[in-house]
Amino acid sequence: MKSEYTYQTIQSPSHSLYKEKGSKFFGYAFNVSNEEDVKLRLAEIREKHSDARHHCYAYRLGLGQEERYRANDDGEPTNSAGKPIYGQLLSAGVTNVLVIVVRYFGGVKLGVGGLISAYKISTKETLDETKIIEKEELNYYQINFEYPQMSEVMNFVKMNRLEVTNQVFEADCMIQFKHDIPSAEGIIFQLEEIENVTVEFLKKE
Repeated sequence: MKSEYTYQTIQSPSHSLYKEKGSKFFGYAFNVSNEEDVKLRLAEIREKHSDARHHCYAYRLGLGQEERYRANDDGEPTNSAGKPIYGQLLSAGVTNVLVIVVRYFGGVKLGVGGLISAYKISTKETLDETKIIEKEELNYYQINFEYPQMSEVMNFVKMNRLEVTNQVFEADCMIQFKHDIPSAEGIIFQLEEIENVTVEFLKKE
């Protein structure tokens, strides 16, 4: 059932190739959860297509009032590349998605209208290569505690079936986990009732 904590995104990364009057448009779609993910994927594609002049992109992150987005023309005429890419993300209703379209000039100028159309089609074809799925928005947290509290904290984690994503057990211990948003507040309250235990928010995905 759809709620304010569910969203549509792509099931897996995808790619496509669209050709128009000799120009080649290589489209790539990626799952991303933050701006750091975006930077890593951009660096990957720029290295893969280091001989291309234009690595245009757009991304959407988050939901509702927390939504963040960016569209970049990367040297193409203003609003002829990034905006059409972003428009297709909106049309598909997906978020936490980055689409990069790499263009190789084919010798024939397409004009602003032609570029808008080409970037739009390339993005749509790239998104069509993967499945649109519905996911539940999750928050990531970190439990901080000292070694003597390990047994009690671990019992709580096990009893509440928390989905652990990382853990370190030393003099100062930590466990990272992700949880659905509606019931997270109660989980955090109970954890912080344990002596010398604190919980910090890490990120949203």
